[in-house]
Amino acid sequence: MNAELKKSVHEEFGSTNYEKVFSRIYNEYFPMVEKFVLINSGNTFDAKDIFQETTIILFKKLEDDNFKLTARLKTYLMAIAKNLWYKKIRDKKEFAGLEDYTHDFYEDIDLYIEKEKSNFEKLLFLMGKVSKHCNQIINDIFFKTISIEEIQQNYGYTSKHNAQNQKHKCIKQIKNKKIKVYG
Repeated sequence: MNAELKKSVHEEFGSTNYEKVFSRIYNEYFPMVEKFVLINSGNTFDAKDIFQETTIILFKKLEDDNFKLTARLKTYLMAIAKNLWYKKIRDKKEFAGLEDYTHDFYEDIDLYIEKEKSNFEKLLFLMGKVSKHCNQIINDIFFKTISIEEIQQNYGYTSKHNAQNQKHKCIKQIKNKKIKVYG
């Protein structure tokens, strides 16, 4: 694992021990993969199988010194899982009407990541267009994942309800700026 990625994994999961990291990844990300598989005509066994294949691909990529994770881990894992699930469905021909995927597996993942990066860059641009106060609140809630209770305390709101209202007003500011800028 390259040194930069090893540091990143250690910071996110508190360890570079694969067993501990896998356990945390499983606990945090398996439910979303399972939900996706269940919604798309699978079962829990299928979801576990897909998640295992997904983590194997992830750990192989982590061993590659040239690999750079350019999206959030959650996004990368879901891209892999979705592509594996679609491939499994296509191979079994269980899902009538599924588009015939002609793109290479990794190309699809790269496109998914690029789309998210583009959306993230747009969000950062829009955050620069809202009030400083809203920029700080949005950053604290969505990027630093500070709870609404901590937001209430840190910003001096008298109730949790007031903090939530301010959060929604700030989100509305971003949405209005998005409409003005991007239509």
